[in-house]
Amino acid sequence: MMIDDPSQNGDEVLVVRPELTDAELNELFDAAWPDHRPTSFAPVLARSLTWIAARRGSRLVGFVNVVGDGGAHAFILDTTVHPDQRRQGLGIRLVRAAADEAKAAGAQWLHVDYEPCLESFYAQCGFLPTAAGLRRL
Repeated sequence: MMIDDPSQNGDEVLVVRPELTDAELNELFDAAWPDHRPTSFAPVLARSLTWIAARRGSRLVGFVNVVGDGGAHAFILDTTVHPDQRRQGLGIRLVRAAADEAKAAGAQWLHVDYEPCLESFYAQCGFLPTAAGLRRL
């Protein structure tokens, strides 16, 4: 399902739960994350509550994944915008759309973990800072 008009947003189109190939996701993640190693995304998306993709023409330029606990909680994962598309509001639009979809699916709380350098970005997306725990396994 397309959720916005590309004429209003720099020709990017946000789409809910589109078909995505491993090749295009790996290409986006390779460009955005220096330590990314190619992976199969099918098992990840099969367990996801929803995901949002941003396209400019046929090119994948953004992605965000949402997983849920089957109840009140959902979690933002893998917010990714191609480096040549950053600082234009696309990431904020992706996360806000993901929040809307999580709410529509019944989630009451949306969580996200992020590095300190991203606090301002996530604040613009409507998140408040909170104490949380993390354990590497």
